[in-house]
Amino acid sequence: MMNKEKSSIWIDATIAAVWRAVTEEQLLTQWYAPDATWEIPKLEAGEEIIFSIVPNEQNQLAEKLPMVLTIKNVTPNREFSFYLGIEETLIAIFLQEEQNGTTVTFNTNGYEASLANLKTLVEVNENR
Repeated sequence: MMNKEKSSIWIDATIAAVWRAVTEEQLLTQWYAPDATWEIPKLEAGEEIIFSIVPNEQNQLAEKLPMVLTIKNVTPNREFSFYLGIEETLIAIFLQEEQNGTTVTFNTNGYEASLANLKTLVEVNENR
């Protein structure tokens, strides 16, 4: 049986503002994972992303760990998905307009902390 657990959060912001936050390098760096950097040369299906985890107290890494992600799908204001290294692990982020805001859903669970960071980041930027 497949795991149906997903991570989801509602954000008091426009879908365009949330889309920027889930697809722009500088914004992704601020919420997705602590101290991880993103390089997205081209936001298109089939293109590669370099996602680098930088050593910090949480991960005990000795040096920067770069990973190559491959973009699966880019549907503006709807879906951004990519494969983690090998194609068996797909991470998909879906956006949906709801209640004058935007609901963001990951295809798997475990992203609650990241989504909370995303909500804070976008709402602060949107409402100042």
